[in-house]
Amino acid sequence: MRNLWLFLSKYNAFFFFIIFFSISIVLFVRNNSFQRASVLNSSNQIVGKAYETTNYLKSYLNLAVVNDSLAAENARLRGEMKSAFYSDSIVKREIVDTIQHQQYSYIVGEVVNNSIHHKDNTITINRGRKHGIKKGMGVISPTGVVGLVLNVSDNYSTVQSLLHSDTRISACIKENNAFGSLTWGEENYDPMVALLKDIPNHVKVTKGQHIITSGYSTRFPKGIAIGRVRRTGVKGGESFLNIEVQLSTDFSTLQYVYVVNNLLAAEQEQVEAIQPAK
Repeated sequence: MRNLWLFLSKYNAFFFFIIFFSISIVLFVRNNSFQRASVLNSSNQIVGKAYETTNYLKSYLNLAVVNDSLAAENARLRGEMKSAFYSDSIVKREIVDTIQHQQYSYIVGEVVNNSIHHKDNTITINRGRKHGIKKGMGVISPTGVVGLVLNVSDNYSTVQSLLHSDTRISACIKENNAFGSLTWGEENYDPMVALLKDIPNHVKVTKGQHIITSGYSTRFPKGIAIGRVRRTGVKGGESFLNIEVQLSTDFSTLQYVYVVNNLLAAEQEQVEAIQPAK
């Protein structure tokens, strides 16, 4: 306390100057309309800029919450798309009675770990068994196919990425419906290029055609984007053609994914497992 008083007494002239100068500024502004208006305008600009900066920082800090809500909304909207339903149609005398039933729902997950530079790449998401995820489910992103659920715990799942040597996706060329099997890593380990195998040689394939899911498995609905034809001159055999595909999903920037829940998967697999009587 003694040191504080010594400091104030030593520099009292400076503090008195600050006090009297502030009072004179206030009196000057109060008694002159032009200066008062100028000060108010300046202060409003300063305060407005401060609020703008504060709101910007708040918006930036809330981006994670906004992204979560947008991803959840996208998952809900995907579940309402036409491709998420199947139709029971009865046609009789030009009268069509159509009842639509939901076949696919989507579970949103955030990517917490990812790899793209290995032979067998995997992705970890923050959703698991208690969120309804099961092994073998398909996984997509807003831009296309991501992979298949590999392992599941209560709160996390690992995804066998499309960039995995064991991944096989049933795919087709959108323009002509020719279908084959999509693989990765047989020709090279480019994270943006895959191989569509077993397309018949008689099918006309041109660069830029769309590659989509065929819908021939329980994992993905038909029509999910995979990529575009990059090169067609990759021979696969005497009767078949292999096609290089430029993938639509950039695995290096994945943040959110959607796990595909096929509500009729168990029924379809049960029927397909029935062996014909001999």
